[in-house]
Amino acid sequence: MSILQSLAAAFKGAAVSDRAPLARGFISPWAEAFQWRSGEAHGPLNYPVAIREAYLKNPVAQRAVRLVAEGVGSAPLSASDPELIRLVSATSAGQALLETLASQLLLHGNGYVQVLRDADGQPAELFALRPERVRVIPDGKGWPAAFAYTLGETTLQIDAVDEFGQPNLIHIRAFHPADDHYGAGCLEAADEAVAIHNAAARWNRALLENAARPSGALVYDPGEPGAALSADQFERIKAELAAAFSGETNAGRPMLLEGGLKWQTLALSPADMDFATLKAAAARDIALAFGVPPMLLGLPGDNTYSNYREANRALWRLTLLPLTGKILDALTEGLAPWFTDAKMAVELDRVPALAEDRQALWSQVTAADFLTPAEKRQMLGLAEKLA
Repeated sequence: MSILQSLAAAFKGAAVSDRAPLARGFISPWAEAFQWRSGEAHGPLNYPVAIREAYLKNPVAQRAVRLVAEGVGSAPLSASDPELIRLVSATSAGQALLETLASQLLLHGNGYVQVLRDADGQPAELFALRPERVRVIPDGKGWPAAFAYTLGETTLQIDAVDEFGQPNLIHIRAFHPADDHYGAGCLEAADEAVAIHNAAARWNRALLENAARPSGALVYDPGEPGAALSADQFERIKAELAAAFSGETNAGRPMLLEGGLKWQTLALSPADMDFATLKAAAARDIALAFGVPPMLLGLPGDNTYSNYREANRALWRLTLLPLTGKILDALTEGLAPWFTDAKMAVELDRVPALAEDRQALWSQVTAADFLTPAEKRQMLGLAEKLA
């Protein structure tokens, strides 16, 4: 930051960093032109549409994302400096930082944290930007030099680092094998399963509205060869059927037919109506993409885990701890210029789901008679006992 900026900020008592513009529930059509999914290296996924179909309309995908994100946000933390805990745990614009970043990484594959500073140049607030509004501005060699945050007609360019080499924005991204700037989210892998699950739900609803069978066929058979309904008669009967005998409110209503007309019932076979199996398979694929054991989502027919407790422990070991560690490591690296020997980690001894693992470790260490008390305390991560 420049001297003039520091003096102005000290005089006004305001933060030097520019705040990003915010809007509630509004996505400009130009925001999709930032090409986070354009070019040869990207797939055709339309992120705003995929969000509506998965997170807003699909109960399995939303529950899976919230289960992981809320678990990350509630993880007990330890840090080398209490200020680090305050920055990470504080809410900004009503959003919890860790929970928001976890959701963004699962859905979009990228997280952008703006480091807002006070008049002294110290980090005062960490704010997670909407990833679909951020575009990487590379330098001549393709390395990120700045980031453009665009909402509607407003664009805020944020340099990657300031004149002192301190980061203005921390970019956290999932691995993408075909892209050097943007990460790949779990939503892209789950997109087809979400589409199948939603389509099966719509189909089942349509079957329910039609008494679980197609509308049938109305056959005209007056007994005379070659006889047929006139165009006016056909349209009148069609309109009467649609108005008086279709839909859930008319289910089971008796039909009075004129001479020469008879109703031919058509029914689906049990195999055609077995959409419950199709939905369950798609739901398991969605849970797999987001790293959530299906048992925790209440999905039937999956006996991979012997019980709920084992599934909860697997969720922490295989999904929550790696994702939380990835976020904390990125934030620690970005805040290192302001905090000497900065460290943040999940305090495993305070995670209830890992209590059995901790108990087993303590039992093994206690039974190891060949270890000295000092060595046992070291293995358990405890400080040395004072003399």
